[in-house]
Amino acid sequence: MTADLKIGAILKSNGQCRFTVWGPELDSVELELVSPQKDTVLMQKSEDGYWTTTVENVAAGTQYFYRVNQSEDLRPDPASFYQPEGVHGPSAVVDLSQYQWSDDGWKNIPWQDYVIYEVHIGTFTKEGTFEAAIAQLADLKALGITAIEILPVAQFPGDRNWGYDGVFPYATQNSYGGPEGFKRLVDACHREGLAVILDVVYNHFGPEGNYTGCFGPYTTDKYNTPWGNAINFDDTWSDGVREYCIENALYWLREFHVDGLRLDAIHAIYDFSAKHVLAELAEEVAKLSDQLGKPLYVTAESDLNDTRIIRSPEQGGFALQAQWCDDFHHALHTLVTGERYGYYHDFGTCEDLATAIRDRFVYSGKFSPFRRRRHGNDATDLPSHQFIVCAQNHDQIGNAKGCDRLSKLIPFDALKLTAAVLLTSPYIPLLFMGEEYGEVAPFNYFIDHSDPELVKAVYEGRKREFREAHGFGEPAPAHEVSTFEASKLNWDSRRSGHHKTLLDFYRRLLELRRQLQLSTPSYSADIDIKVARDRDQEVIVYQRSLPDGPLLFLMNFQQAVTTIELEAPQQPWQLKLDSAATEWNGPGSSLPETIAEAQTLELPPLSFTLYAVA
Repeated sequence: MTADLKIGAILKSNGQCRFTVWGPELDSVELELVSPQKDTVLMQKSEDGYWTTTVENVAAGTQYFYRVNQSEDLRPDPASFYQPEGVHGPSAVVDLSQYQWSDDGWKNIPWQDYVIYEVHIGTFTKEGTFEAAIAQLADLKALGITAIEILPVAQFPGDRNWGYDGVFPYATQNSYGGPEGFKRLVDACHREGLAVILDVVYNHFGPEGNYTGCFGPYTTDKYNTPWGNAINFDDTWSDGVREYCIENALYWLREFHVDGLRLDAIHAIYDFSAKHVLAELAEEVAKLSDQLGKPLYVTAESDLNDTRIIRSPEQGGFALQAQWCDDFHHALHTLVTGERYGYYHDFGTCEDLATAIRDRFVYSGKFSPFRRRRHGNDATDLPSHQFIVCAQNHDQIGNAKGCDRLSKLIPFDALKLTAAVLLTSPYIPLLFMGEEYGEVAPFNYFIDHSDPELVKAVYEGRKREFREAHGFGEPAPAHEVSTFEASKLNWDSRRSGHHKTLLDFYRRLLELRRQLQLSTPSYSADIDIKVARDRDQEVIVYQRSLPDGPLLFLMNFQQAVTTIELEAPQQPWQLKLDSAATEWNGPGSSLPETIAEAQTLELPPLSFTLYAVA
């Protein structure tokens, strides 16, 4: 399969290794082998800007650099598969075909059955490695998770980082366990019946260890992102850069058996070509999917509320599988926390959450007070499984004041209510690691840069962002080891007290999701939703049509008992879940087991109730 790779150090079974690097405007490139053998080899240039040479008797682990234009400086390979000594050290040859996979029978799972669990490898376990993560997979499977989404593992500076400062897109982070460790983790996931989504970053390079500029115009100053110059997808020599990124996507899917990709912040991927790079990427992934005989899914993080991302090419779209839907998170978050800073200013009512549940986007072309312009377009004709929603994720926690999870912001009953709204929604749900048992550790922003001036710049930038977003407070010092250590999960807490109760509640919700076929795709027409009012107190009441009959959802976001009038049902309703029940450490409730006639219901404070036809 590695024969499909055009760049990097491709090791063949006969001991030959083909080295290829892209540098369209360079005058010369030399391969410098530094360990275990030392040698200098002049490389040859093709018409399309690729420099290549083949070397005999090369073993896996051989370390090398490139010398460009006879410079005194040696540079690592921009398409390095492994950086054993970090971002400034030599690249290492990897035998990509060496690992013996055990997942031949794995054919992925239907997209609509995905329940995603977002994982940061460094803080997921005490050890912070791929190997240590394997021990937790059985618990996730028992919970009802069907897929893990791993934050970026491309090589970043130092040993600790969120992963979005990666500078070697093909190299698997050395401190996590390198390429071999990642393959073992993916293989173990498949043995447990878990799919794997990998977060990849094609909108920028990190600020330390990015040597791509020494080789060619990988970035462009035509556009700026919040993290620096944008990656060059439509400027001079952009063909090579597009190939670099698209081949990288295929590399993870093919060589590491990853089942899907999450494209980070695509609103910062700028491309005014006749064919957008994301459309081209989706086409190439579809071809690989056919070749491998299993579905491969590409999803996108975007705050644009733009359905072109997921619409078909015939509709002018990019044909990605799904996109994140921030509006759902913001509408839910503001209701349970009362926070209104930053973009939360646009949300805060039950009508907003009701719209998000029914219509995907709250802002589908209407005026956004936060942006001070109209925002979004209509998504009501698209199936619900093309949207990924969450109540928490790494960004929403790590960029909030205090970097606190909901478990530190809202009472226990509100945590249950939030979980139920998320996991019974018609969308693809995403949980952030530890959410299921009410983890209280923050998820701080952390770095391990080696340049003191860069460390200072990051700290000052974070302080400025916090002042602008929150009006007060300062973030934890990102460079300190204690900031990283404080973000690690406390797995033992899930075994007792309200943590265990919450874990059991999540497990029950995911069981109901399967039993009641809540993953069945829906459209706006399938949902009858309204906001009921009593003395200015709001609850959401909605019904959803499903193959086995309709469901009735009752949500009270008030911290007081709220009374509603319910019409007589066509068929009796049977109680399936009451978050206020004492078995869930709730205050108890008087809601009936069966509803067969019109009646008045008293909804407990901060409660969620689900009925199905008897």
